[in-house]
Amino acid sequence: MKRVGSVLCLALGTPSLLLAHQDGTLHPDNLRSAWEFDPGVVIPILVSCVLYWRGARLAAGTSRHHQTWFWLGITALVLALVSPLHPLGEQLFSAHMAQHEILMLVAAPLLVMAHPAVPMLFGIPLHWRRSIGAFTRTPVVRGVWRTLTHPVYAWILHAAAIWIWHAPALFQATLESDLAHTLQHCSFFFSALLFWWSLFFREDYGAAVLSLFTTSLHTGILGAILTLSPSVFYPAYSRTAPTWGLSPLEDQQLGGLIMWLPAGIVYIAAALYFVAAWLRESDLTAARRSQHAS
Repeated sequence: MKRVGSVLCLALGTPSLLLAHQDGTLHPDNLRSAWEFDPGVVIPILVSCVLYWRGARLAAGTSRHHQTWFWLGITALVLALVSPLHPLGEQLFSAHMAQHEILMLVAAPLLVMAHPAVPMLFGIPLHWRRSIGAFTRTPVVRGVWRTLTHPVYAWILHAAAIWIWHAPALFQATLESDLAHTLQHCSFFFSALLFWWSLFFREDYGAAVLSLFTTSLHTGILGAILTLSPSVFYPAYSRTAPTWGLSPLEDQQLGGLIMWLPAGIVYIAAALYFVAAWLRESDLTAARRSQHAS
């Protein structure tokens, strides 16, 4: 269950991750200084960093590649949640979309590839480590984990999170309610962790390619709807977008393009990676069969 611990450690280490916005007026001239050091965000990230740093020194087998992925993933989280991009997301729909894409397409896959379960567990005191290990080995936890990381269920959860939270009523609610905003970000981030986990560690290249292709397709459709629609879906930004030189419709179109094009490129690039891995595996299998036949 070492793999199970990876996402569990992230979840336990960041229980109040992605807490939402604070009141305040943001303008282009003070954007650079608009870093948000919300304790509910910063402290869990710092705790996760300390646990990983401490555990990576103790746990054997933590490669430099894994450590690089982890710190890049943490950097992406900081960019999305602590940097000025976070308050800007309350002013511009396009910035909000960029924040979400960083969480789902940068931070989540990097942290999954880092495989931080073992080092983070080694960073925890021994008696807690044993308790957590025993908990993750229980049949119930194993069964739930296998279900959540099955490619089909992980795909459904992630797709549902994306489409449901972009419904105008719910998206508007995130701009008015800290709780709704927190739930939205948590849904995006943790469903993305499950989605990427199902691709990298299920070792089913065909399912991975299909998941990525269909995700690129449905997110591209949503992005196209946002880009090409003549109507503004999220009127809350009508009050703030002009401050940044954009009409509400232009802001929405830019946000749609961010989901449609850059995000689509990430999915297609990942799909090509799995296609290449699939071909390599096929070549190795064919070579082994040829050796046995001879």
